[in-house]
Amino acid sequence: MKSSTLSTLTLIYALTVAATPTPPFVNSTLATTSHSPRARCGNGRSASNKQCCVWYDVLDDIQANLFDGEECGEDAHDALRLSFHDAIGYSPLLKSRRLPGGGGADGSIIKYASTELSYHPNAGLEDIVNDEKDLADKYGVSYGDIIQFAAAVSVRNCKGGPRIPFMAGRPDPTEPSPENLVPEPFDSVDQILARVKDAGLTPQELVDLLASHSIGLQEHVDSTVAGMPLDTTPTVFDNNFYREMLLPGFYWIGTESVKGAVKSPFRTEFRLQSDWALARDMRTIWEWITLASSQSLMANRFATSMAKMALIGQNPRVLTDCSEVIPLPRSRNN
Repeated sequence: MKSSTLSTLTLIYALTVAATPTPPFVNSTLATTSHSPRARCGNGRSASNKQCCVWYDVLDDIQANLFDGEECGEDAHDALRLSFHDAIGYSPLLKSRRLPGGGGADGSIIKYASTELSYHPNAGLEDIVNDEKDLADKYGVSYGDIIQFAAAVSVRNCKGGPRIPFMAGRPDPTEPSPENLVPEPFDSVDQILARVKDAGLTPQELVDLLASHSIGLQEHVDSTVAGMPLDTTPTVFDNNFYREMLLPGFYWIGTESVKGAVKSPFRTEFRLQSDWALARDMRTIWEWITLASSQSLMANRFATSMAKMALIGQNPRVLTDCSEVIPLPRSRNN
């Protein structure tokens, strides 16, 4: 698509998006309706269900040790990345062919780390996998739960990050996720959309989930510039990622023409090929422009899509809503 056409579409859509109502923060299927007496959890805290009490202890440990005092840093980025890489490892298509199809958001990337960490897209997740395994074992919670809980807390630690619902009680995984289920930055849009559709996500939900790149870093696409952020405000959960991705690129960051990268508009920002392509494909561009035009809508849709992603392959009817344990969000101004 020509840049002039893209600019026109951006302007037209930006004028209309302001009238778009903000969707509900939490999917109604996740809402808690119980009015039973609250369980006492210790340290003056309580929960609507006693099964949630352990998560207060996990929260204290995560914030003090894993996230170094509630920082929005590299560990927060890795925890969020891990949640997607675990959940997307699910394929009903493979299961229909009587082949191993993974269990989705079940923690298999921790239980079967020796297998799944050998997959190319999972490079760099070794430390966060080991850290979260230790936490899960220490508190007797499942690997699938610790992954999604840590991700929700990590988003909250970043200024502007929304409060993401958290459901507890995932059963232990029974098999590793097969290889080739995690999209790569050099995959085509057709390949990426087909993969997430198989896992149960729409193109719009995929775009929503890419808000994670607002606080993301690249480590292994080009190791010569490891740690390069994916937008200009990597410690703030904002829609600069979407806005900046619509700009033309001028600079190669690191190695020229490296596989999975394209030119960036800024010398301090790494641009993934897949992000660039999704921002320009007619199946995803309208959602992209919507989020580029509204910070609040971006945050709300990310929270909703994250809640759905966290349940891939799971039965929500057997889970317990422990969303209240997730701390309230931080303002972008604090």
